[in-house]
Amino acid sequence: MERKYLIGISLIAILTLVAVENPLSNQYVMELKHKALEVSGSVAPNDLTRQIKDEAKLREIPAQDAIIDTVWKATPGYNGLKVDVEASLKNMKKEKSFNADKLVYKQIPPVKHLPDLPASPVYRGNPDKPMVSFIINVAWGNEYIPDMLATLKKHQVYATFFLEGRWVKNNPDLAKMIVDAGHEVGNHSYSHPDMRTLEPVKVREELKKTNEMIEVTTGEKVKWFAPPSGSYRDEVVNIADEMHMRTVMWSVDTIDWQKPEPHVLVERVMSKVHKGAIVLMHPTASTANSFNTLILQIKEKNLRIGTISSLVKEERIVDDIDNSSEQGNSIKKQ
Repeated sequence: MERKYLIGISLIAILTLVAVENPLSNQYVMELKHKALEVSGSVAPNDLTRQIKDEAKLREIPAQDAIIDTVWKATPGYNGLKVDVEASLKNMKKEKSFNADKLVYKQIPPVKHLPDLPASPVYRGNPDKPMVSFIINVAWGNEYIPDMLATLKKHQVYATFFLEGRWVKNNPDLAKMIVDAGHEVGNHSYSHPDMRTLEPVKVREELKKTNEMIEVTTGEKVKWFAPPSGSYRDEVVNIADEMHMRTVMWSVDTIDWQKPEPHVLVERVMSKVHKGAIVLMHPTASTANSFNTLILQIKEKNLRIGTISSLVKEERIVDDIDNSSEQGNSIKKQ
């Protein structure tokens, strides 16, 4: 009798041990715990931290370094995005439950930045940045500038005007008007020569005279150079770089100097516009008359419009995320 009792006790112990070590039993216990959490609507701090960390791995976007692209030349970097675990935990502590809408993000800068790159022209912004930049080369077309400025103001859009030095000398009031409206200005040479064939001494002279003319007239220091007609050689880009200016080209051309009908110009741009696009234009009747429609259609594609300086900034645009701890995406003067 005593022997049967001992055998029974041993069997119970073995079965208990098997049940405890059984993964199915573990799963069952975990399911019970989750159901209890669902009923109570709260999560233990350690569990909540783990959930946030797990979600953070899925949502992390790596930063992109600035590079010299074989086709697009100097391409600016772009910030990555990472969940701020501590800030997110603090944001959810009151409810004690996980809520993806309350995740807090922080931007992660790249290792290599645009200024780290050797002298090379910029043809576009980062291809993942939902922004477009208008560059307006000015050596003539005075009669269209006030209307273009009014349209830009109406839509709270800022552009980069590349000014010919000689034009600034002859039209100081218009140059001031552009700067006073909050727009960026750049160097478009002094007398509109072919920079590709111009001797180095003359290249320096053209750039220096224009920078001085713009600064004395508007008070603005220039950091961008757009060669007339887009004509340059590597030596010109290097000279501009030595003078602390990066050369700017374009990825979308309005070809407005051909005087297209406004709808033709709009269709031409909209068929080619892309994230990071630099759109070349001039003060012409075609551009002035199509400007309003063009701006509206670009915005409808969820693209911002900003200056070259805004376009090449590494700051990630995260309008769809409300809780970015480091957004800084002010709409003003972009």
